[in-house]
Amino acid sequence: MRTSVVYHAVDSHTEGMPTRVITGGVGVLPGATMAERRLRFMAERDDLRKLLMFEPRGHSSMSGAILQPPTRPDADWGVLYIEVSGCLPMCGHGTIGAVTVLIETGMVPVTEPETVVRLDTPAGLVVARAEVRDGRAVAVTLENVPAYSHALDQDVEVPGLGRVRYDIAYGGNFYAFVKLEELGLPFDRAEKQRLLDAGLAIMGAINEQNPVVHPEAPEIDICHHVYLEAPGSTPRHSRHAMAIHPGWFDRSPCGTGTSARLAQQHARGLLGVGEEIVNESFIGSQFQARILGETTVGGRPGILPSFTGRAWITGTAQYMLDPTDPFPTGFEL
Repeated sequence: MRTSVVYHAVDSHTEGMPTRVITGGVGVLPGATMAERRLRFMAERDDLRKLLMFEPRGHSSMSGAILQPPTRPDADWGVLYIEVSGCLPMCGHGTIGAVTVLIETGMVPVTEPETVVRLDTPAGLVVARAEVRDGRAVAVTLENVPAYSHALDQDVEVPGLGRVRYDIAYGGNFYAFVKLEELGLPFDRAEKQRLLDAGLAIMGAINEQNPVVHPEAPEIDICHHVYLEAPGSTPRHSRHAMAIHPGWFDRSPCGTGTSARLAQQHARGLLGVGEEIVNESFIGSQFQARILGETTVGGRPGILPSFTGRAWITGTAQYMLDPTDPFPTGFEL
């Protein structure tokens, strides 16, 4: 057996969505902050993301988290989020997966009934409060970075769909919210390709015609997520299909998307501080969420979001690269 690298991983899934948690082999990434490490990683180490996320080691909807020493004194661990679409500022399901791995492998001190883990992410500090029973993280609640409504009642011209109305909000990533009934499309997994095609077309039109920029972090300047809201959704319980660049659905209810949903509903006056919602994914898994308080983001009204979900460890692995492997950065099909 020959290999030029060995990466240690603990695989998990959060409400159906995978997170490959890289626990060793990467070394300390350069950068004074996790945001800087993210940019350096994208520029200098993106082949590592492709190796771990793309086929044949990953798949078309793979997601991961690379554990790092924190760059700030008030954090226990740093996390860099990778997936097939790129390197995210924040990932809610990935954080729940990473915290579950940290607790259940003994990489953080564990106390029952609650273990608190403070995470240094490219989007800012995230506090995780895990309910621990018999050494297992049975649920993880995240106090996420501030979220805000970027714009309401926007519209964009989309090829094949005409003028499409949407809201856009930030919850760690940017999310466009579109009602399926306004598109004339069914909330049906049998129609998943039509839904995905619509989501990607809307995403492309927004980035071309109405591009977004975070008011405090200008490097966060793209919308790669479209929340396709199911008919019958309410401010307190919504169902959706989350279309994600370059072409897949989130299997989980999407943590940063849930945070953005809270901000959107709060901006519309439909959800107040302390009120709880259920956000349901395309496969029926759920996050419970609520607004902890109000804040500002770059001078704009914002909220402090929180959401709760569960993760399960699915395996451990050592990922290697034979020097003769014809696909040293994997491939997409």
